[in-house]
Amino acid sequence: LIYDSFAQYLVAERGYDRDLLTLAPDSLDFCCKGLVLDIEEGNFLKLAEDGTVLRASHGTKSMTSEEILETYGRREWKHFNTVSGMVSRSAKYYLYDNYFDLPGALLCARVVDSLDQHDGQKKYDFWKDMVAAIQHNYKISAFKEDCGTYFPEVKNHPDKYLQRCPESVKKWLKQLKSAGKILLLITSSHSDYCRLLCEHILGNDFEEYFDIEITNALKPGFFSHTPNQRPFRTLENDEEQEALLSLDRPGWYSQGNAIQLYELLKKMTGKLDPKVVYFGDSMHSDIFPAHHYSNWETVFILEELLGDKVTVPAETESEPLEKKGKYEGDQPKAPYFVSKQWGSFFVDRLPGLENAEETLVRTWSCKCISTYSTIAIPSLEAIADLPLDYRFTRFSSNNSATAGYYPSPPRALLPNEESVTMK
Repeated sequence: LIYDSFAQYLVAERGYDRDLLTLAPDSLDFCCKGLVLDIEEGNFLKLAEDGTVLRASHGTKSMTSEEILETYGRREWKHFNTVSGMVSRSAKYYLYDNYFDLPGALLCARVVDSLDQHDGQKKYDFWKDMVAAIQHNYKISAFKEDCGTYFPEVKNHPDKYLQRCPESVKKWLKQLKSAGKILLLITSSHSDYCRLLCEHILGNDFEEYFDIEITNALKPGFFSHTPNQRPFRTLENDEEQEALLSLDRPGWYSQGNAIQLYELLKKMTGKLDPKVVYFGDSMHSDIFPAHHYSNWETVFILEELLGDKVTVPAETESEPLEKKGKYEGDQPKAPYFVSKQWGSFFVDRLPGLENAEETLVRTWSCKCISTYSTIAIPSLEAIADLPLDYRFTRFSSNNSATAGYYPSPPRALLPNEESVTMK
């Protein structure tokens, strides 16, 4: 749906090739979190922790080891410094790190293929159109106006796109609240879309699960901006009202900033430095800024931990994921698949010359996990049945790089003999 919503805009409004509207069934394999699009070159890159290029494609077509070495060499990619600083966005590259825009990676790659075919271009200028497509479908008024392809479709067929929250997670949220914890919901989605999702996923009483709801939070700016730059606003009928000078009580707000929120949490808890644990699934919008600007504990929700049964080195898995019980139902395949084109999210082989010894290295995405998150889990369901005082081993400088993964580290990060004994 996300792919279609962008593609339809490019074809209808910007005159791109109609072929973009048809998707081959296996082409979504191209989508892999952690890819960086080098916009001017039309290349997608998978980076090692030191910034060298591990895999690359021009458009959808994979580059060979030789082509990668010829184009990028054995040195740090030229924009690695800014991309790894995570703070700035640039007109020269785009980091695909969450599922909401990931299908756009495939679309951009196919746009490059199409432009090569027709114009034989060397430098690319399609990105402004892509941004317009994202804006058109996701802008704040789009839900209300039935604008674009995405919101109207989700509104009409929520069951097709949304999975209900497992009872174990609902119970866990209630337990946290009963234990005196303050629960926050902070999302960049606008209030009308957030309400549709939460009613469908948690039920009509979803507001009872949370003390404070913040929508249109415009992360990562929510963490990096000052109260003057990004004040909180109240909502009436999903329309934002005037800016608030301070945040005085729990409730539902729009926009805002972490500084004033933290002041309210001090007031509500009666503590000088209340501890905040923030759960998120985007390194760029959630985990890095919450850690870097607010110094909150961060729990990275990493679905890639589910697909870890089939990563490098390839082994035959005796019990396929489908048999594990948690994910039974009408799903035809394991709940998470690893891209054949891009390989493991966590490690990869350095592109070597034919006879060279192969070296496995961590990806840049993997390094970010142990640097910026306290722990990483595959889903909330994975921890919902644990006692509230369960002590997790965290990622930290004095622990191993795999310590913070719960329930177990990605197999790809373990020495081979260990991966056999893993439960």
